[in-house]
Amino acid sequence: MIGVQLNLSVQAILREVSERIILPHFQNLRSSDIEEKSPGDLVTIADKRSEEMLSEELAQLLPDAAIVGEEAAAADQTVLSRLSDQQAWIIDPIDGTGNFAAGKSPFGIIIALSEDNETVAGWLYDPLTDRVCFAAKGWGAHINGEKLDSTDDPDDKPVAALATSFMTEEQRDALHARAEAHYQIVDIPRCAAEQYPRLALGTNHVSIFERSLPWDHAAGILFLNEADGKAARWDGSPYRPADQKTGLLGASSPKLWDEAAELLGDIFVG
Repeated sequence: MIGVQLNLSVQAILREVSERIILPHFQNLRSSDIEEKSPGDLVTIADKRSEEMLSEELAQLLPDAAIVGEEAAAADQTVLSRLSDQQAWIIDPIDGTGNFAAGKSPFGIIIALSEDNETVAGWLYDPLTDRVCFAAKGWGAHINGEKLDSTDDPDDKPVAALATSFMTEEQRDALHARAEAHYQIVDIPRCAAEQYPRLALGTNHVSIFERSLPWDHAAGILFLNEADGKAARWDGSPYRPADQKTGLLGASSPKLWDEAAELLGDIFVG
C-alpha cells in the first residue's frame, strides 16, 4: 500500500531536485554539458546529477527497494534485472532530454515504484509549471491533488499522437496510411511526462509507442489506467516494467483503445 506520507515525500523530492539541479541548468547548458549516448539520444549534466540526487533521496524513503535509473541502465543493462522480483524505484531524471537540451518545453521527471514486476505508484512532474501527476494502484489518478474524472469520447475524429521514431519504415508507412483516414494526427511532445497527461485529460485520444522502456512508461501507464483510460500491449496484455518488449497503445478510454487496436493492431502484431 502506498501511504499518503510516501506520496508527499516523493513530491517534495521532485521539487527539491527541480529547484537545485534541473531549473538552474535549463537554458544554461554549455556544449560540453551535452553528450550523445547513441544517435539522437542525448544526456546532459543535469540528467546525471538529477539521477544521482533522486537515487540518494528515494533510497532513504525505502531502504530495501532497488534503484533502476535510466542513466545507470545505460551504463549497465543488468540493472534492469532488479525489476523482476523485488520492490524498485524506476527513475527518469529528465524525460524529454532533447527538449531540455534545446532550451524548450516540455520536459519532466518521472518516478515509478514497482513491486514484483508490477507498477504500484507513479509520479510525472513538470518543473516549469509545478504540475504533479500522481497515481497509485486502486487510488485513481490525481493532478495537483485533484482526482481526475474520466473524459468523454470525442464527437469528431479522435486526436492521435504517434511516436514512430523506433518503428520500421514499413510500419510507419502503413500506420500513417491507415490512421490518417480515422484520426486527426498531431505532433508528439517528445516527452512521456507530457503525453500521458494529454491522454488522461482527453487533449489527445490515442497514442502509439514502439519503444517502451520502463523509466519512460511505467508511471504514465499506471496514471492513464487509473484515470479510466487504457494503456496496454497490442494484444491487450498489461505492461510489466521488466518485460523487454516493444509496442504499446494508449487511449483516453477503453472504447477508443479497442477501436485503435482493431484498426491498427495487425501492423504491429504478426
